[in-house]
Amino acid sequence: MAITLLVTGGAGFIGSCFIRHELKKHPDYKIINLDALTYCGNINNLKDVEQNPNYTFVHANICDKKKVRELVAVSDFVVNFAAESHVDNSIENPEVFIETNVKGTLNLLQACKDSKIQRYLQVSTDEVYGSLEVGTDDLFYETTPLAPNSPYSASKAAADMLVRAYNITYKLPTLNTRCSNNYGPYQYPEKLIPFFISQILKGKTVPLYGDGLNIRDWLYVYDHCEAIDIVLHKGRIGEVYNIGGHNEKTNLEITKLIIKIMQKDESAIEFVKDRLGHDKRYAISNNKITTELNWAPTMSFEEGIKTTVNWYLKNKEWIENVEDRKKIFYEQQNAKNIY
Repeated sequence: MAITLLVTGGAGFIGSCFIRHELKKHPDYKIINLDALTYCGNINNLKDVEQNPNYTFVHANICDKKKVRELVAVSDFVVNFAAESHVDNSIENPEVFIETNVKGTLNLLQACKDSKIQRYLQVSTDEVYGSLEVGTDDLFYETTPLAPNSPYSASKAAADMLVRAYNITYKLPTLNTRCSNNYGPYQYPEKLIPFFISQILKGKTVPLYGDGLNIRDWLYVYDHCEAIDIVLHKGRIGEVYNIGGHNEKTNLEITKLIIKIMQKDESAIEFVKDRLGHDKRYAISNNKITTELNWAPTMSFEEGIKTTVNWYLKNKEWIENVEDRKKIFYEQQNAKNIY
């Protein structure tokens, strides 16, 4: 009997890449993509698979109890990508993050509890662990206490705790992954790499927070997708798996590399006032997923960043379209007094 996989938030950056990955790796799976299509959810991200008979798109929000129950009832696996995710947006509008990331996750878990779901996987972030000291060898482990520092990371930490609670209290077969910063094609141009590429394409400066020395661990999106697939199928129920790229770079290093690839000079960099509560360093230990499930990233950062920049250079129209969608989306929401 064919597996039906429900992917929530599948029109976003990582979700769309995951669906593409799953259709290729498991051509017999039936995949349902549930997405609310907010400004960063773009159905055109999956234009290349929309005619696949095993792919179905459903326009709905994970807070829609009736629709979620209908879809969970016909699914074997659920992978939840659906989330508000930009830290700056969470500082401006924290309520929206609680609504989607916490209440939406609770709605999914409740539907799964009342169904016969085989596995539920929550896609989370290393930001739930807080910040590491620069200049140390410290890493985030699955046992590291959660210490979120932004409304975004707090909402993701709350969702992770709900997933844990449903596993322990209701014996729901849950799994949880926490990844480092992703990069690659189809990433919405509000995140550092695509945003800076977009700024340079427009002939503008790139606004770099603070001194640019904040450190992140970078993971190529399709390496992340393969890790999620392995955890979904082989991970131990109730466990958390960290997924990192072992590519620690300062934001300044990333910026200079993008500028170099795009053949610009460093005068394009504009240092701006630092973000509130800006975490200094993230770094993940992959030891658990590597030793238990035999996963490791395959894309080197040097090759991955070139591939990513070239994708955006070849898809300038995609950038223009998604930026236009954001403007229209917020105009509509403001008219409804939602934000």
